[in-house]
Amino acid sequence: MVNACQSDQIVKQHSNQNNPATTLTQKLPEVKPKIINNHKLPQTSVKNNNSITRTDPQHIKKPFKKAIKPEYKSHNTQSVLSKKYMVAAANPLAAKAGLTILRAGGSAVDAAIATQLALNVVEPQSSGIGGGAFLMHYHARSRKIEAYDGRETAPAAATPDMFLTAEGSRAKFHEVVPGGLSVGIPGVLRMLELAHKDHGKLPWNKLFEPAIKLAEEGFKISPRLFALLRIDRHLKKFGPTKNLFYNVKGYTKPIGTVLTNQILAKTFRLLAKKGAEVFYTGEIAIDIVKAIQETSINPGRMVLSDLANYKAKKRNPVCLFYKIWLVCGMPPPTSGGITTLQILGILQNKKIESFKPTSIESVHLITEASKLAFADRNKYLADQDFIDIPVNTLLDPGYLLKRSQLITKSKSMGKARAGRIEYKNSERLPEHQSNEGKSTTHFSIVDGEGNAISMTSSVENAFGSRVLVRGFLLNNQLTDFSFLPAINGEPVANRVQPNKRPRSSMSPIIVVDGSGKFFMALGSPGGSRIIGYVAKTLIATLDWKMGIQAAINLPHFVNRNAITDLEKETKLELLTDELREMGHSVKIRKLTSGLHGILIRKDGTLSGGADHRREGIAVGD
Repeated sequence: MVNACQSDQIVKQHSNQNNPATTLTQKLPEVKPKIINNHKLPQTSVKNNNSITRTDPQHIKKPFKKAIKPEYKSHNTQSVLSKKYMVAAANPLAAKAGLTILRAGGSAVDAAIATQLALNVVEPQSSGIGGGAFLMHYHARSRKIEAYDGRETAPAAATPDMFLTAEGSRAKFHEVVPGGLSVGIPGVLRMLELAHKDHGKLPWNKLFEPAIKLAEEGFKISPRLFALLRIDRHLKKFGPTKNLFYNVKGYTKPIGTVLTNQILAKTFRLLAKKGAEVFYTGEIAIDIVKAIQETSINPGRMVLSDLANYKAKKRNPVCLFYKIWLVCGMPPPTSGGITTLQILGILQNKKIESFKPTSIESVHLITEASKLAFADRNKYLADQDFIDIPVNTLLDPGYLLKRSQLITKSKSMGKARAGRIEYKNSERLPEHQSNEGKSTTHFSIVDGEGNAISMTSSVENAFGSRVLVRGFLLNNQLTDFSFLPAINGEPVANRVQPNKRPRSSMSPIIVVDGSGKFFMALGSPGGSRIIGYVAKTLIATLDWKMGIQAAINLPHFVNRNAITDLEKETKLELLTDELREMGHSVKIRKLTSGLHGILIRKDGTLSGGADHRREGIAVGD
């Protein structure tokens, strides 16, 4: 039994802190995976090589009232093939910004920077330089996989009780989100700066050009952005956000209105010229702290030294050898990598490939595996710089086999309990599920040299804290901590502590074959449901041999150790009664992932997929 992150046949020693990267060697036998691209897309009519129109009834444009829901679906999603390079991102303008950099000879990291900056302009509700991110990088020549941590940290003045009421009870989530108290020290720019130093090719300032142009010239407000602005309860409470997103009468600017952000363009020009340092120690830092401390709603505790002391980190990826693949993800402070890999590992011996993707057997097995993984997640996972985490045990094939034996074919186990793991830890950790917002974005990139990026970025809640500084929104990531510091006198692993990173579920994934060659980059937004979205899509591609777009299109089913969620208006609804008979608690709901992935086909071409549940697109040459 092999744990990929411990075996020198697959990776360098996990404990090598001087080189936090997974290096794939040639000691494994060459495996030529069978990759079948069997996309089952809706009926389409092709206009040209770069556009496609859906004509099946369920994708014909709905009346206005339907179209303005936040879960606005893209109508131009298609499987895209490319021979050179590719970007799959949540907004067409952002994807094209990354493509512009690739066409100029930029690396995957260069394109990631341009894509993120453009997303800050056109998808401000989801991510930006006021937030945090995790980035997985695959280096084609060396076959190294590296993990970059740009997660926000709590300020030095943070305390475990900062989200408790005066009576000592848990504060209401939506009461503490807006304002300065929820803002963590942003990490996106420091992380991108670090990755650019390692893998950038083009000058830093050039990477800002597409986003500056978008901010200055503007973009048309999309149906999704319009709907989110329309239903938001907090944006109008803050002058800068009210002025940016609403008209003089206080109404949401209509769909199609050209929205410019001249202040953000100036901020980007300053960052292009002076680098990330001006954000953390210069005039931008001063404005961030002032806005956080002086806001009339929930003033925060951040000071200038918090920004100056922030550091992005390179960490060792967590990896699992799954059948003929090596699947690698981010380690803590995100729970996404370990929990996703646990789901795969638990299913390793369940012959999931023998069942149809939307069968009762597949849904039952995957949701039961997810329960077990989430039970471990809620007990053991938090910021690894603050607590000991039994990473090797959690991903040990023997441990995962024992966990899988708790699954029966015909009956739900109900609520799963965390596995009993004996290891050196000064704390007894109770199981606890924390809050987690859904306003996140993911993009995947492969450059002309075969280097790849899988990056998930977030401001946490939609529009983050709603505090706007120099044209960008600040995050509310501190609400990802447990509001309760202890349960029954036992400390919660994910409690608030000074300089600590809150637990996340972001799950950027890189998959390689047995020889270490790149196969796939994948990830999604969606709060803690990210883990389920990503795990299902991995199983669809690796076990059911689906193409990337078909795997993304596959209906969702998610269980976070409670309710089995089935995606509304899909064939999965037909399984409701049978699942309930097996003991599942079932809820039919909209599951609006934002999966974006790229895989390499058997003939060497790149195949990109974008989630029809949002507004994304894949582009390439």
